[in-house]
Amino acid sequence: MPEPRSAAVDHLAEWQAFDDAWRARGVRFGVATPEQVAGKSGLQMFQAMVAGELPAPPVSRTLDFLLVEAEAGRVVFQGKPGFAHYNPMGAVHGGWFATLLDSALGCAVASILPAGKAYTTAELKVNIVRPLTDKIPFVRAEAHIIPGGGRMATADARLTGPDGKLYAHGSTTCFIFDAN
Repeated sequence: MPEPRSAAVDHLAEWQAFDDAWRARGVRFGVATPEQVAGKSGLQMFQAMVAGELPAPPVSRTLDFLLVEAEAGRVVFQGKPGFAHYNPMGAVHGGWFATLLDSALGCAVASILPAGKAYTTAELKVNIVRPLTDKIPFVRAEAHIIPGGGRMATADARLTGPDGKLYAHGSTTCFIFDAN
C-alpha cells in the first residue's frame, strides 16, 4: 500500500540528499584489490563501500545505482532510472530492473557470509509490476535474506519509488562455497 503523499515528499528529499552527497564525495569506481578485502566478511566489505573506503563497482556508474545501506541480512540500493536505460518502447528496460534487484538480492546473501566464503546466483526471479521512466527520479531496491540452509541461501526484494509505489519484486537462490 502506498504511503501518504506527505511521506513521499520526505522520502524524495532524503533520497535526493543521499544522491547529492554521494556524487559530491567523488566516489571511485573499480574493483577492490585482494589486499583491500582480505579477512573482511561480506558485510564489512559493503559497509566499507557505503563509507567510500572501497570503490563502488563499475556497474554502479554504468547503470546509475548505488549501495546505500548494509546490515546483516539486509541491503538497500538506490537507482536513478534514466533515458540511457530506455528500451525501444520508451520505458526503462527490464534488464535495468533485473540488474538492480539482482545486485540487492546477491548482496543481501553476501552480507551474512564470513570472510573466505563466496556465492553465485543459481536462480533469479523478477516480476515487474509497473513501468519506469525518467519521470521517477529514484527507486530503491531493499533485499532481505530468507533464513535457510548452509550451502544455499535465498533472499527477496522489493523495488519501490519514493512515494511507496511498488515497481518490481524479485527473489534469488544462491549457492554458497569456499572462496579459495
